[in-house]
Amino acid sequence: MAVSSGDWSKVFLGLGSNLQSPRDQILRAFRALQQLPESRDAVCSPFYASLPMGPADQPNYINAAVRLLTRLPAERLLGEIQSIENAQGRVRGRRWGARTLDIDLLLYGQEIIDRPELQVPHPGIPNRLFVLRPLLDLEPLLSIPQFGLASLLAERLEAAGADPPVAVP
Repeated sequence: MAVSSGDWSKVFLGLGSNLQSPRDQILRAFRALQQLPESRDAVCSPFYASLPMGPADQPNYINAAVRLLTRLPAERLLGEIQSIENAQGRVRGRRWGARTLDIDLLLYGQEIIDRPELQVPHPGIPNRLFVLRPLLDLEPLLSIPQFGLASLLAERLEAAGADPPVAVP
């Protein structure tokens, strides 16, 4: 179901960086997200350091999550966040490779979107503590469509021995 232009949708974004001062990249991206059109009330989680997914020959990541309200349709929001990535030097190279900035559209209200260019909820959420921890900081009782409570997903990963992200002061 499409959200009408008058409705506000609660959106969660995942941010990650491991190149060119990752903490500064995340802060700069958050400031840009605060300026998105037809959006308000952006809040950023604490930062976490995590091991890279995929190729190990890259620096560790800094990750965070952002919650905001928006009237932008999901596809337009995706375009806006890709523009922010590009403005910060994002080069789309090898999968899971090092990057200045990665912004993932994790949740768009309670919508389920399954298109080649956009999948919401993001399919990686249930397998990534570096995504779940910041989400839980923003919303401890978060329920994720198709996956359930974020807290239970995190507990399962921890019980299975997943590498926990480390809070960054």
